[in-house]
Amino acid sequence: MKNRKDSLDLRDRRASFAALRDETFDVLVIGAGITGCGVARDAAMRGLRVALVDARDIGAGTSSRSSKLIHGGLRYLAMGDLFVVREAAVERRTLRRIAPHLASTLPVVIPVRGAVDLAKMRTGMWTYEKLGDVAPHERHEVWDLGRLRQEEPRLVTEVITGAVVYPEYVTDDARLTLANARSAAAHGARVTTYASVARMIEADGRLVGAVVRGTLPGESEEAEVYARIIVNAAGPWVDAIRSLEDRKAERKLQLTKGIHLVIRRSRLPIRHAIVMSTPDRRSIFAVPREDFVYIGTTDTFFEGPKYWPSIGREDVDYLLDTVNRSFGVKPITDPDILAAWAGLRPVLWAQGKKPSEISRRHEIMEGPGGLLTVAGGKLTSYRSMAERVVDRCEERLGRDVTPTGTAEEPLPGGDFSGTFEELSSFVQAQGFSPVEADRVIRLYGKEVFSVFAETKGVAAEARQAVLSEGALTLEDYWFRRSSRAHFHPQADGSDLEEAAEEMGEWLGWTPEEKERQIESCRGKQDFEMNCLQPVPEAVHS
Repeated sequence: MKNRKDSLDLRDRRASFAALRDETFDVLVIGAGITGCGVARDAAMRGLRVALVDARDIGAGTSSRSSKLIHGGLRYLAMGDLFVVREAAVERRTLRRIAPHLASTLPVVIPVRGAVDLAKMRTGMWTYEKLGDVAPHERHEVWDLGRLRQEEPRLVTEVITGAVVYPEYVTDDARLTLANARSAAAHGARVTTYASVARMIEADGRLVGAVVRGTLPGESEEAEVYARIIVNAAGPWVDAIRSLEDRKAERKLQLTKGIHLVIRRSRLPIRHAIVMSTPDRRSIFAVPREDFVYIGTTDTFFEGPKYWPSIGREDVDYLLDTVNRSFGVKPITDPDILAAWAGLRPVLWAQGKKPSEISRRHEIMEGPGGLLTVAGGKLTSYRSMAERVVDRCEERLGRDVTPTGTAEEPLPGGDFSGTFEELSSFVQAQGFSPVEADRVIRLYGKEVFSVFAETKGVAAEARQAVLSEGALTLEDYWFRRSSRAHFHPQADGSDLEEAAEEMGEWLGWTPEEKERQIESCRGKQDFEMNCLQPVPEAVHS
């Protein structure tokens, strides 16, 4: 495999920590989620000396657990967040330009009930399309009841009169985050994962660095990292990092939890993403992906940041009840659920509001010691958020604010001409089925040819994960680099074992360590599926 400029090989831990110790950086970014990786990429592309650290893997928190949709911001019209709507529409187009494999179009069907409902929906659509300067070929259309039944025959239409259909972009959130980290590294950023910030370093009342410690099992690596500016982009852990600067810092975030369920597409044979209304007047999606459909999301308050938030029985029932009311199929029940995941949204604190009512605006704030924190925001607008953060960094550094190139330079895998369909035909010619071609293109884009140049399948993906994508644990590959944990579950576990075997060769794992890695992944999948256990009956005294 050729060593590309944007390859991210993080195996040499001693060298990684030495590199953090040996340089004074312009910017130290804490948090390798989509926001932190976006900031690191932007800053590095402007010529700043950048270090990016995270206590876990790239995208291990919120940025691998979303609904995997690049929302245009339509839902925020009702909240009056016109800025969010406009920005989201613009950023969707940008992402489509720099990473077409990570922003493919999927029609979304919104059923309507009567002329008044249709008129309201179309007014909202027209407003959204005007604000976002939506291209003519991506504007909404209206289906009458006959067309709706033809396109989605399993949809229950007793009280439905038609549908409004508009395009959303689907993505792989973990891959998008990774692509930004790799691009940052290609432009000179020092990326170090499994490196937790233990404390801040102060001088004359100002932050001048941080002590980071390795978090891999049995590791003793540590480094004092000095930087002129520290950016806190830790997502759900933003307030925890702020408390390292100021123990009395007021709370800025409210966490909300969203869960998703995965079933086979044969159980819910839909062709488009479909919006369903819940009894509490929210909307949830059923989204097709290859041979699967995922359903979500819930929106409930959650206390305390966790990498693996639990999924409650009530979360599952909430989604299944709505799906089973919305489709004329044999009721979907627990045995149909192949996988599930939960993620936390770090939204700005808003007293008295319901989770779904809280704005997705972001805020950039400066602490008493100079810590620059970016909080809130949404996946769709990560690049423009990062641009504003780096503008602020350049001002703090006494530099003229320079133009960013993040809206023009392709992300890794995104540098291909032609359409997705044309690329797919080339990939199929290499021996991939149409479904598998679709999957690998969405993971790797143009890189698909180099990834599978020698061999196909799990081993090739696992090797790519280690040598070019910064994977250091089996979990990194299984849950985030490949999404196999959620979209390709196997009862016999052979793929997981094959991945462990290949990664073990490159990472020097003993047989015992390989088994530990396998059991860790299985344990996390079991934890996510514990939600299917029946709720115990109340014990009466």
